Amino acid sequence: MPVWLSVATSAITALNRRLFMLVVWLMAIVVPVMLFEVVARYVFNAPTVWGMELAVMLFGPYFLLGGPYLLHLKGHVALDLVRQRLSPVWLRRLDLVNYPVIVLFCAILLLHSVPAAWSAWSYRETSFSAWNPPVWPIKATVPLALALMLLQALVEFVRTWFHEAPTATESA
Repeated sequence: MPVWLSVATSAITALNRRLFMLVVWLMAIVVPVMLFEVVARYVFNAPTVWGMELAVMLFGPYFLLGGPYLLHLKGHVALDLVRQRLSPVWLRRLDLVNYPVIVLFCAILLLHSVPAAWSAWSYRETSFSAWNPPVWPIKATVPLALALMLLQALVEFVRTWFHEAPTATESA
């Protein structure tokens, strides 16, 4: 693989890794919020207007922004029963087909999510609930996550094409 391409693929994976390590901490907020909501609702019969909504709003970015690095770690759902029976040559061929499909899927979703996120930002969209927090920052994470997933799928395709394993710092 050319040096410039190796540097670019490593940079994209490193960016996704750092973002993954950052969004993992959203669960440190979601879990106590959900615990508070459950106790308030079932012990004190006093549910909050914000608890469940905040948890859902934080889980979206957690789920979306963690996905690109999870793709690198091969942590997404796969047809393991089929993949176990394939030779390394056929696994490589399958990946060389699979990654462009992911890129295409992300590109189509990206084309549709950017206008929705832009519209939400333009109108400073809120949830229209009793709490009424802004939702446009959450909606902005959708095209961001799709762009990062698209880039990571390209990285994995290039690595598969050149038969390169990720470096130890990228996999850890």
